[in-house]
Amino acid sequence: MVNLLDMPLLLLLLPIVAFLYASVGHGGASGYLALMSAFAFPETFMKPTALVLNILVSGVSFYFYFRQKEFKWNLFYPFAVTSIPFSFLGGYLTVSGYYYKIILATVLIFAVMRLLGLLGKEKKEVRELNLYAALIVGAVIGFLSGLIGIGGGIILSPVIILMGWGTMKQTAAVSALFILVNSISGITGFLSKGGELPESSLPLVGIVFVGGFFGAYYGSKKFNSVVLKNVLATVLAIAIYKLYVTA
Repeated sequence: MVNLLDMPLLLLLLPIVAFLYASVGHGGASGYLALMSAFAFPETFMKPTALVLNILVSGVSFYFYFRQKEFKWNLFYPFAVTSIPFSFLGGYLTVSGYYYKIILATVLIFAVMRLLGLLGKEKKEVRELNLYAALIVGAVIGFLSGLIGIGGGIILSPVIILMGWGTMKQTAAVSALFILVNSISGITGFLSKGGELPESSLPLVGIVFVGGFFGAYYGSKKFNSVVLKNVLATVLAIAIYKLYVTA
């Protein structure tokens, strides 16, 4: 049983992580996993908890970006068609602690690069989406999402931006719904094989919701905080180091 009351720093950092991720249309799972790893949570707690928190925050984030009329269905469905079943498969499978840490640390590298703006800038002109490439990308991201307990937006967003398939706002809106459906599919796969949600993770729902709500609200209205994103990138970098060292 995990006693969250003994971890006041974690309870302080989680809503900040939710705020920052929601501001760019993400659910925050990679951030939650990094923090839980830094506090030495067991993998059995981390994966389902991150997926549940992801569903909550990405849902709120999508709501605000959808209201701003930034969501593009044609940019979303090619990725989702393959990602949803593969996310279920990933959620159904279980990997050993060693491989889990290595895969998670590798994905977190994408998160850090994304936060630091190293994975491409918004193109001046939006290009037509390559359907076949999108189907393959969706399948790969979906499988990794379900396997380690993320929504995949941290990988999908840079792909869309780098390829010039959408604007920053469109990418945020699409990523939010992509994360939501993948997280639901992943947790369904996890539960279908007998997995259980940790009861001690329930108190996290409220504080993460508050952070995600305000992050999505301000993010959908041109909000940006370079300093806070750099701080979060530093926290994730420390978690990456810890994961590789303890793997």
